[in-house]
Amino acid sequence: MSTLFGDKLAIVNLGLASFADAAHTQGADVIHPEWQPPAAGERDTGLALASLFQHPKVEAANQQAYTAYLASQPAWVGMDRALAAIPGMGARMILHSGPPIAWGEMCGPVQGAIIGAILFEGWADSPAAARTLAQSGEIAFEPCQHHHTVGPMGGIISPSMPVFVVCDSEHGHLTFSNMNEGLGKVLRFGAYSDDVLERLAWMRDELAPVLGLAIASVGGIELKPLMAQALHMGDEVHNRNAAATGLLLKKLVPAILRLDIDAELKARAIEFVSANDHFFLNLSMAACKAMLVAAEGIPGSSMVTAMGRNGVEFGIRLSGTGDTWFTAPAPVVHGLFFSGYSADDAAPDLGDSVITETAGVGGFAMAASPAIVRFVGGAASDALAHSLAMREITLGQNPAFTLPALDFAGTAAGIDARKVVDTGIMPVINTGIAHKEAGVGQVGAGITHAPAECFHQALRALAATIAD
Repeated sequence: MSTLFGDKLAIVNLGLASFADAAHTQGADVIHPEWQPPAAGERDTGLALASLFQHPKVEAANQQAYTAYLASQPAWVGMDRALAAIPGMGARMILHSGPPIAWGEMCGPVQGAIIGAILFEGWADSPAAARTLAQSGEIAFEPCQHHHTVGPMGGIISPSMPVFVVCDSEHGHLTFSNMNEGLGKVLRFGAYSDDVLERLAWMRDELAPVLGLAIASVGGIELKPLMAQALHMGDEVHNRNAAATGLLLKKLVPAILRLDIDAELKARAIEFVSANDHFFLNLSMAACKAMLVAAEGIPGSSMVTAMGRNGVEFGIRLSGTGDTWFTAPAPVVHGLFFSGYSADDAAPDLGDSVITETAGVGGFAMAASPAIVRFVGGAASDALAHSLAMREITLGQNPAFTLPALDFAGTAAGIDARKVVDTGIMPVINTGIAHKEAGVGQVGAGITHAPAECFHQALRALAATIAD
């Protein structure tokens, strides 16, 4: 000890940065790591984290859940009406995105999309009558994800709407999503004008039957290989699906052309899909939902198996806590706005499309899609940084989805609620932005993060299920 302070000191400083500054002025070499207490200093969450860290039951459960997720093999196998296809769908039921919410608490775009769905179903003959019916309690509102279903933005699916049917051939379960209408003034962003409803009717009456015949004729299309190839072509299969939609068309067009139906029907179907670079999004979502359903219901697992937003709340579910949602206020999305709009016009974060990030693509795969920043904001280096940061909060890397910019390493996948709470790194999400008022539609796109409070709640609940 007598010689310690006679030598030049090399100091690691934890705590206030001013302590490091004082030592540095005295000529010492000082390292000041960026540090914060686990669980942001929240005592109960910190104790829950400590009890789950390297717990044998949790480690084994996470391995089981993650292995099931990796093994999933989703394929688009057909088209059907929601009432006929979706388990538990009622004749007077409308599904919405995110965790459960009552009509009176819904944000503007979700209410607008529900008004549009009521008009589409013919349950009312005017927007005012549709609003009155929605308020009456005669229609049931339930989350899409309670029915193995996902819907972008408002997520609205009503009984007669056509849905994609996706089958996980490895595990045998089905998942579903509605069809993508395109960008701008569309139902999923809360618009319900006559042109929106006419497009939906055409999609139900013409487009869906053509696609159903085509997909039946080829015996289904495996989705993971198509998604993997799209990642090598500049997509991240959430907000950029140009390559994936093109790859899908390569498989669909020959099948459609061979159908023994009117040539004009075939032409309109091909033209619609070709003109909508986001067409593949809903298939990507249903595929991601299938992969995550495979990982559900494993006691002790801290793997996140669902995320969703309803424009008011952001919710997550863990494999080890069953169907329980853990929620916090939906964050604001920071991004780029269409001409004439600003952040003052935006609704909070909205939609089930975050299921893509939950499965390790979307925001987690932005390194594959530097061009996405032109749509959601930021720089190409930000896209790379987001993909790297997500490695810190996941169980592994998915070898099926590789990123050329990272030497073909797999995307970070299997969000571990323990690691999220421990590091303070929140899952990144890139997403569209809806106008806060019903009937307007999309006003921009951007980037946000899942709120920490969801993960704190989930970790405390999981810890309560684990016996020492």
